[in-house]
Amino acid sequence: MNQQTPEYKAGYIALAGRPNVGKSTLVNTLMGQKIAAVSAKPQTTRRRQLGILTLPEAQMIFVDAPGIHLQHHKLGEALNQTAEEVISDVDVVAWMVDASADPSADDLQARDLVKNAGRRKKKLLILNKIDRVQKESRQAIMEQYNKLLPEARPVMVSAVSSEGIEDLQKAIIELLPVHPSYYAEDEITDLYEREIAADLIRESALKHLREEVPHAMAVRIDEFKEREDGKTYVAATLFVERDSQKGIVIGQGAEMLKRIGTSARMEMEKMGDRSIFLELRVKVAKGWRDDPDFLRRLGFEFKKK
Repeated sequence: MNQQTPEYKAGYIALAGRPNVGKSTLVNTLMGQKIAAVSAKPQTTRRRQLGILTLPEAQMIFVDAPGIHLQHHKLGEALNQTAEEVISDVDVVAWMVDASADPSADDLQARDLVKNAGRRKKKLLILNKIDRVQKESRQAIMEQYNKLLPEARPVMVSAVSSEGIEDLQKAIIELLPVHPSYYAEDEITDLYEREIAADLIRESALKHLREEVPHAMAVRIDEFKEREDGKTYVAATLFVERDSQKGIVIGQGAEMLKRIGTSARMEMEKMGDRSIFLELRVKVAKGWRDDPDFLRRLGFEFKKK
């Protein structure tokens, strides 16, 4: 553990926003390495994940929550509940938005959660994707969003180009409480490898499949073990809701499933720095997004109403 001064700061920072504003990409950029699944399509993140960044003067623990959105099924309800729980248990709450787009209903729903987190919570407004916005327009866009959450300190960043990342780190450190570090300096996340593997398989599916299929897909890791030959054997099941979706995921001659598996395996090997043997299969679980028992088996929890 690094030597810590009496002024050392540490705390939890929740990244709250609608799907696809770049929360996972921002966490990866802040961490300087990939720990979270990323896709151009929404709802890549389905679980709470920590990104632990330890600096000489502070430890920032980023909580990448599922994107907040208007829910249409039990899965959406579980994702929103997870996001709410994340916000209720942190030191700093950041409302993250896409600066290149006007506020949407989902943005406002996320804003309301941040706003209602309590007066004592420190609040940030992170305007991401400023690389897509002309410089002369940035100030007006920042003011537009800041009017919606005036108590939040605004910071403009690009998670892709890293513009504004240092300013964001400084702003967060200023808001964190004085506290010893919570984690050892070599820890970077709280998820186990098998959980990260499931996210990477979903990420690969999101990249390769048509829009309507991935959101109706769940991934379960069935086996994750070391073999005598030095390779790690990973077996996973991809669940879809309809027989027609199963055919799309497998593809002609199993070509699509091979592409999904190859991309996921390469990312897993990159993150774990070891050889992976990945075996995928596809099953139909009709209506699983509205099946609370199935969702609980996947690790989702529901508040009692």
